[in-house]
Amino acid sequence: MNTLHRPIRSFVLRQGRVSNAQQRAHSTLLPKFGIEYSPHFVDLDAIFGRAAPKVLEIGFGMGETTAIIAAQHPENDYLGIEVHTPGVGSLLKAIEEQNLANVRIVQHDAVEVLCYMVPPLTFAAVHIFFPDPWPKKRHHKRRLLQPPLVALLVERMKPGAYLHVATDWQEYAEYVLSVLQNNPQLENTAHDYAPRPDYRPQTKFESRGLKLGHGVWDLIFKRL
Repeated sequence: MNTLHRPIRSFVLRQGRVSNAQQRAHSTLLPKFGIEYSPHFVDLDAIFGRAAPKVLEIGFGMGETTAIIAAQHPENDYLGIEVHTPGVGSLLKAIEEQNLANVRIVQHDAVEVLCYMVPPLTFAAVHIFFPDPWPKKRHHKRRLLQPPLVALLVERMKPGAYLHVATDWQEYAEYVLSVLQNNPQLENTAHDYAPRPDYRPQTKFESRGLKLGHGVWDLIFKRL
């Protein structure tokens, strides 16, 4: 098993306020729709109760996009990884309200989940939408999409699977493009940046930014 020589902490655990509804969903629904972290491989087909394409999302935020995509694509199973309790509670609430049977959540550090819980050649796709760009140079070491993690993601992806990153920071987009281009097992599906595909809904925040002239960059690479 490939492990990372240096742990990457791609987040700061700033929980923020948890609403009553989020706390209730977290307390009552996480045992049903959550997968508890454990340092050994899990059988996702058994957990979801079927053999279907598995899509990983790292850092789903409040989960709005995750819920929309899962509802529109019931043929796929979605594994979301998020550390922040308000977002986990919010997505759990959406799972219950929309009766989504194809979403499961791990509330834990994504690097450890990938290293120890997920076997190689598992995912048909990986979504990483609007990760923290850590714009200050002294914080670049906290960025999620560093070469060792990308190599680990590639190991967990099936041949032909895609890795989709979206960001609204141009400098971060350029950095991610360079990192992905330098992985020999990934091939860009576009010339540099891809148009936003139909399956990725436009968030309210994104729409507001676009109206103000802000850019959004989508990078979609295929595993060879």
